[in-house]
Amino acid sequence: MPSLRRLSAVAALVGASLILGSCAATADSESPDPATGEVVWAIEGANLSAGHMDPQTSQLDVSGMVQRVVLDSLVFQEADGTFSPWLADSWEISEDSTQYTFMLRDDVTFTDGEAFDATAVKANFDRIVDPATESAQAASMLGGDFYAGTEVIDDHTVTVSFTQPYAPFLQAASTALLGFYSPAVLDAHADELKAGGPDVTVGTGPFLLSEYIPDQEIIYTRNADYTWGPNGALAPTFETLRVSILPEASVRAGVVTSGEADLASQLPPNVASTLGDDVSVESLEYPGLPYSLYLNEQYGVFADPLVREAFSRAIDIEPAVEEIFFDQFPRAWSILGSTTPGYNAGLEDTWAFDPDLANSLLDEAGFTEYDDEGYRVKDGDRLSARWIAWTPVPDDRAALANAIQQNLRDVGFEIVREVLEPGAYNEQYGPKTFDLTDWGYSGVDPDLLRNHLHTDGFQNASQVSDADLDALLESGVAATDPAQRASIYGEVQEWNAEHNAIVPLYSPSLITAVGDTVAGLEYDLYGRPLFYSVTVE
Repeated sequence: MPSLRRLSAVAALVGASLILGSCAATADSESPDPATGEVVWAIEGANLSAGHMDPQTSQLDVSGMVQRVVLDSLVFQEADGTFSPWLADSWEISEDSTQYTFMLRDDVTFTDGEAFDATAVKANFDRIVDPATESAQAASMLGGDFYAGTEVIDDHTVTVSFTQPYAPFLQAASTALLGFYSPAVLDAHADELKAGGPDVTVGTGPFLLSEYIPDQEIIYTRNADYTWGPNGALAPTFETLRVSILPEASVRAGVVTSGEADLASQLPPNVASTLGDDVSVESLEYPGLPYSLYLNEQYGVFADPLVREAFSRAIDIEPAVEEIFFDQFPRAWSILGSTTPGYNAGLEDTWAFDPDLANSLLDEAGFTEYDDEGYRVKDGDRLSARWIAWTPVPDDRAALANAIQQNLRDVGFEIVREVLEPGAYNEQYGPKTFDLTDWGYSGVDPDLLRNHLHTDGFQNASQVSDADLDALLESGVAATDPAQRASIYGEVQEWNAEHNAIVPLYSPSLITAVGDTVAGLEYDLYGRPLFYSVTVE
């Protein structure tokens, strides 16, 4: 089988920067005569129709991935981690990093004709932090409780303030989650943004959403007036971006090999590795928190640290990941992926598979007897944990779950796995009436660990509450020196390695297969396609 082409985040963004800087139409070049052609992009798109069309409120990666073409940002993040102008021409940061003042472009309009200005910035940011909006991830990226407000200085100058130094803000401000809707939409259709659709999903981006059929397709049409893209990018050179929602990976692969689609994303390695030579395959490792298991220490058997450590040592991660993911996804050693700033490489090879140690720890925890089915028992209660998972579950992750269940079975630990529809999942996730759950979480800034491990973190599925850890995470938010931040988040990763609140398994990649009908496709740091420079044959 052909191996997938794995890209580092830096390599992908270097390519994107070069393309945007040299190949894209720029404000100084002549715009092509009227754009023609269509690009068809096949994606999984799971749960978009379940109220996840709004990146300001959704926590699904796919929401920001598809709506990036509509929602522009204040700044653009370059390959080296620095930031360049986008909707903001320039910016200033106060000495204590509590205020960010942006000087905005004066030539930007939303696709409904509304002007983009300082008032639009304030309206969007205030909407994100409004409790009625029920934003979690975007609100956290906007500082959460640290957000002090946005002040309109004049039509094209705006200051965003925080109650303490907030170092991650520029990175957050480069994402679609803090992108901008038309103020007219926020006034008239804010309650419809989660569902999305024409005249609702309205931004300043290179495309406008012209048609949406839930669970089938999203059609984006070229914004011919677009002249304010990053690095001078102008309106796209093709007319239509048709996003085809195909949950089955084999179907997505089939349409790109047959030519029915120009590219297909969110492919698993086993499917991507079967594609022929006429299709190029790009695999970019997600930055952020690897695909992991979250052990709920406030509910059930994982309250015992001995049981948590035994659980982590009983899983034979490396061979399972290598076999199931065709040696394309690296085994994770830490709660930050290796492409994430602040990754602690010192944790590599520090907690190997050790069933003898797992058995010893479970003995020490008092689970010394066995029932008729071979599971450990303590005081008449079986050693058992309930694992809830959000549907749909890809076949490869289901295979990994089966391997984990068998590993735990071998040391007498029962794992009961329940795959639940979103509503049923949230009924248990909200009150935390489960033992463990699973997900990966992409993000470029290590502050994402605050969401998962701070006492008040909105994704603290492990229900960790540790005052010293809280203080460490809060100091990471305030630190502006890169070396200091790396040291702080190195300590956070070491804390988890000892505490076993989160068990990292592997670092996934966003795999995209591209046919020979398009050229100029590049990727952002998350592995998501960028269409600024795409041409259609």
